[in-house]
Parts: sequence; structure tokens; C-alpha cells
Amino acid sequence: MKKRFKLENLDCANCAAKMERNIQKVNGVINASVSFMFQRLEIEANEEDFERIMTEAEKICKKIEPDMKICKWWTKDKKIGCEE
Repeated sequence: MKKRFKLENLDCANCAAKMERNIQKVNGVINASVSFMFQRLEIEANEEDFERIMTEAEKICKKIEPDMKICKWWTKDKKIGCEE
């Protein structure tokens, strides 16, 4: 299963590359990509592992870019952004 997430406050292309490399190392991740240009995170993993993987991905991202938020990726009918 692939899921996409909007990123807010990702200010560094090098940081995005570090996040991508480290998320790809998380056990259960099939593929991960972080796009600085599009401010997007995409993770492919088995559905049953997703909650654990997202918890680890959030820790990785906060360590590299403390002010960044991983947001829900809304459908085309809804706003893209973080819930407060």
C-alpha cells in the first residue's frame, strides 16, 4: 500500500534527502520518497505495518527538521493541509 502525505515547513533539500534515506531503512518499508520541491512524503509498505512505520518516520523527520509537520493527504475534494 502506498500513502502520500503533505509536508509543511520542510525548508532544506538536503534534509529531505536525509529523511528519505533514513525512512527507507525502517523495517517494513518497501519504498519511501521525500520531495522537497513538492513538499511531499510517499511511503509504500504493508498496511498492517503502517502505523508503526509512520511513528518511526515522524521521529526521523523531527530529528532532522524539528519544525516540519507530516499532514494528511486529502482527496481532491478536500483541502490539503495539517489539522490543528
